[in-house]
Amino acid sequence: MKVIILAGGAGSRLWPLSRERFPKQFIKLQGREFSLFQETFNRSVRLASLNDIYVITNKDYKFLVMGEIEDLGYKFPEKNILVEPEAKNTLPAIFAGVNEVIKKGKDSLSESIVVFPSDHLIEKSIEFTEIIKSSEYLTGDSLVTFGIKPANPNTGYGYISPGEVKGNGYSVKEFKEKPDYQTAIEYIKDGYFWNSGIFLFNSEIFLQEAVRYTPEVLNAFEGSKNLEEAFGKIEGKPSIDYGIMEKSKRVVVVPVDIGWNDLGSFDTFYEVFKCDGKNNIVGKEHLLVDCSNNLVYSEEGKLVVTIGIDDVIIVDNKDALLVCKKEQSQKVKEVVDELKRKKDLRVEYHLWDYRPWGSYQILEEEKNAFKVKRLKINPGKKISYQIHQHRSEHWIVVRGKAKVTLDGEHKMVNKGESIDIKAGQKHRLENVGESVLEIIEVQMGEYLEEDDIVRFDDEYGRK
Repeated sequence: MKVIILAGGAGSRLWPLSRERFPKQFIKLQGREFSLFQETFNRSVRLASLNDIYVITNKDYKFLVMGEIEDLGYKFPEKNILVEPEAKNTLPAIFAGVNEVIKKGKDSLSESIVVFPSDHLIEKSIEFTEIIKSSEYLTGDSLVTFGIKPANPNTGYGYISPGEVKGNGYSVKEFKEKPDYQTAIEYIKDGYFWNSGIFLFNSEIFLQEAVRYTPEVLNAFEGSKNLEEAFGKIEGKPSIDYGIMEKSKRVVVVPVDIGWNDLGSFDTFYEVFKCDGKNNIVGKEHLLVDCSNNLVYSEEGKLVVTIGIDDVIIVDNKDALLVCKKEQSQKVKEVVDELKRKKDLRVEYHLWDYRPWGSYQILEEEKNAFKVKRLKINPGKKISYQIHQHRSEHWIVVRGKAKVTLDGEHKMVNKGESIDIKAGQKHRLENVGESVLEIIEVQMGEYLEEDDIVRFDDEYGRK
């Protein structure tokens, strides 16, 4: 069996918790041990070898994906991380993975492929992998999707109308788009399932249906040398649901009870996370007095006190605060759209950001004057050999031991020591220790943006 993991979504409905540069699939929610992506990857290795798992993502997340997998202790082949040149929805992304499977030879046409979104929560992961294995026989003549028994008349999900029994599933009569509330009630009465967006199919059957319903996408891949060329030929943003699944007469839905939730809005948190005695979802440092039905999320180290409020969502980051009525959380996407229109970078970035060598956090800044960062460089990692044209930097080692290269000369900088880098000086920082290296970096200059960088050597292939 092969696995395709889709890891390119932005999770805009969970802003400011989720940002474009660090979306919900990489967040460890409510103290969970693993992120949603890591849970998806752990599920995948129960079904396939590392060489048979493909992750489809974008350039901003490539090194995030690599870091998340490294944290799990796996040595994953970098060539199996496929980078979309642009976001084109699920169908081109899945085609990219299927295309890689087919490249392995004619025998791959008979292989089963399972497609996982990486931003869904599945509480019964082990049970689900067993259901997938036991459903593989259906791929001989069908495309398989997994249906969730509705817990409520949710208007945020698509619905599936089951037909005749087929094995451990049902032939699909019809896919239904997101309904209004009353229609959703009727769907539940008629035994419909939620569409989970998880698929299992034989690559040959998938290609046969692609020839029938989306030949333009198939031809784009067959006649292209690389992903950039293939994606450039595809018009619009076709989804696998609309492009193939809703049109095909060979779709089977297998009902599953796996503790599934797509965490598509803050409202869904009430379905999966622990609440106190008054239905509040809170952290360790939150104090609520005479409050009920609230969601309160803040970054570690901040005490949040609420008194006498009900049915409110509060998400407090250092650079953004969201306060909204519980039933209005779907409108968060409208806020994100407006911030994008205003070109507000808080849609894209947290005050911290990830790099292939580790991460950094902005502690304080004054525009066109100074910026203070905390850098965390993972063991054995190093930043590129580079210069900044508009700023100087002062590095203070607060944990670990740093190897600094400055204009070709090497120097070891220990905890409590510091070093200056002038504008225009070539420099590199490397962690030669066995634990995380932490640096306080003070930038000074009239221009302090991230694009003030010229790289001369970079082991991660960045320019």
